[in-house]
Amino acid sequence: MASNPRNGRPYRRLTAQQRSLGLPCWLCGHNIRYDITGPEAGKHPLGFTLDHLVPLSMGGALCDPANARSAHRRCNSSRGNRATTAKRPRPSRRW
Repeated sequence: MASNPRNGRPYRRLTAQQRSLGLPCWLCGHNIRYDITGPEAGKHPLGFTLDHLVPLSMGGALCDPANARSAHRRCNSSRGNRATTAKRPRPSRRW
């Protein structure tokens, strides 16, 4: 039985590098709660999670920094494995 590649040192290093950038969520544009750490971060909807631009299920690279994005847990979960880009802002009114 193979081990989970997300527990490996390269993945943890990439996650730490992405977290250190302190970027907003690439999906919704709002700030991420980087102050939440430990086991709580994985459960809090506004906590940091590493998202992949090209989902792993569609051939995206696991440890490629060019494929890594900072996202809220809830935004990453709601996106699932869809290969979508960040949400476009909605127009202020209907024309």
